[in-house]
Amino acid sequence: MMIELRENEQKTLLALERLEGKGSIEQIAENSGLAHAAVMRASLTLTEKKLTETHEQRQTLAKLSPEGGHHAKKGLPERRLISALLQMGGEAPVDEVVKKAGLEREFLAIGLGWLHRKGWAHMEKNLLRALQEPPKGTDEVLLSLLNEKGFSIVEDLSEEQQDAVSVLKGRKLVELDEKALRELKLTEEGWKLIRRGIALVEEVSQLTPELIVTGKWRRVKLRRYNIRAPVARTWPGKKHPYLKFLDDLKGKLVTLGFREMTGPIVELMFFNCDSLYMPQDHPAREIHDLYFVKKPAYGNLNEYKPFLSHVKKTHEKGWRTGSRGWGYNFSVRETRRLMLRSQGTALSARTLMSEKLEIPGKYFSISRCYRPDVIDKTHLTEFNQVEGIIVGEDLSLRDLLGVLEKFAMEIAGADRMRFRPGYFPFTEPSVELFAYKEGYGWVEFGGAGIFRPEVNLPLGVTVPVLAWGLGVDRLFMMKAGIDDIRYLFTQDLDWLRNKELV
Repeated sequence: MMIELRENEQKTLLALERLEGKGSIEQIAENSGLAHAAVMRASLTLTEKKLTETHEQRQTLAKLSPEGGHHAKKGLPERRLISALLQMGGEAPVDEVVKKAGLEREFLAIGLGWLHRKGWAHMEKNLLRALQEPPKGTDEVLLSLLNEKGFSIVEDLSEEQQDAVSVLKGRKLVELDEKALRELKLTEEGWKLIRRGIALVEEVSQLTPELIVTGKWRRVKLRRYNIRAPVARTWPGKKHPYLKFLDDLKGKLVTLGFREMTGPIVELMFFNCDSLYMPQDHPAREIHDLYFVKKPAYGNLNEYKPFLSHVKKTHEKGWRTGSRGWGYNFSVRETRRLMLRSQGTALSARTLMSEKLEIPGKYFSISRCYRPDVIDKTHLTEFNQVEGIIVGEDLSLRDLLGVLEKFAMEIAGADRMRFRPGYFPFTEPSVELFAYKEGYGWVEFGGAGIFRPEVNLPLGVTVPVLAWGLGVDRLFMMKAGIDDIRYLFTQDLDWLRNKELV
């Protein structure tokens, strides 16, 4: 079978022959005299014609950061300190050792810390005492190597050196960069073609005035325009998968007749906690650990004085709610405390106080919330909540469970769901929602309930209010099959490019 090859494809095959059948794109470009992009295009066609195979592997390049370059030339802070200390007899005041070493002040704490960590010296009452005369460590050898070569491939280093890379990266002395290495290899069909012989024919891709005037165009080979030739994959711009999910969710809620609630991220304690009947002196408030604003520490509540008065009386003695209240002295000053919004329910409280509140009415928010937490695969210190309330006569828990079921099944793509009794200071009864998806497992989405009279009545609302607050991050994780919440904000371009918009 006759295989038609273009000039760059022929040059690529001949370069591979000289490279004994395989080589990286960079090696082929150097050997053939072609540009890197030309080799890439040729490799796509040759691989499609089964004359070559393309292999790709990831390489991690390690190179010095600016601070790493500084220490590579002058020595690590701990090395400079121990060298000076040994020259001074092995024992001397810290300040004198620092002066002798010529160590910059910004590296002093680091140097002393690593002296102790490596077991080179001990400090007691500002006196530094050497414990040993240490040989050059792997981290120092690696610094010198990177300074000399400019970079190293981490995968080619010894296990000990790779550990040193991790340490130096943690000290911000080394920067890592992942690179894709593509290698082209001749197949058996490719070797057969080369053995039959390839006569390199120069092609002309553009007619010039000289070719036309002299008539040379009759003797040259004109490059054919191949509309079926494979091209390098391109990545058009698109909306972030999670952002699209949030926009779609908002669109669905609006279609269902919900109106959006909005409010500030820096919130007053009154809306975030007090108006929701969370007592100021009760452990119940501890379920929402808070980020407080340092400056200014307090805000203004003048326009909400009537509501504040009712909330204060409700907390202390129950006011007109039929409750006995919490039975403590309510602090008005505490209600003005500024903090980062810890729950979307603060927006529900604002909406119930608004003059624009419509009864009956349905409201929602997709809000950014903040809580101190240990970051892991299921927790972040900042997260999104989808919050909603339905205000109207004759509403019941059954209505609320129907709304939650719609969320789990239609928005998260769950296969089944379940509820269990929960506790929240502002709702009674309260439930927690769990959803299950085949191949993913059970996930807790959040809580819901009916606002207590201690919440509704002080805010001027006398009809039932169904309320829910769900972790929209987890809704998307189940929908997209993600098991690590940190991936919602990843900078992994491969994942972002290949992830379909669900």
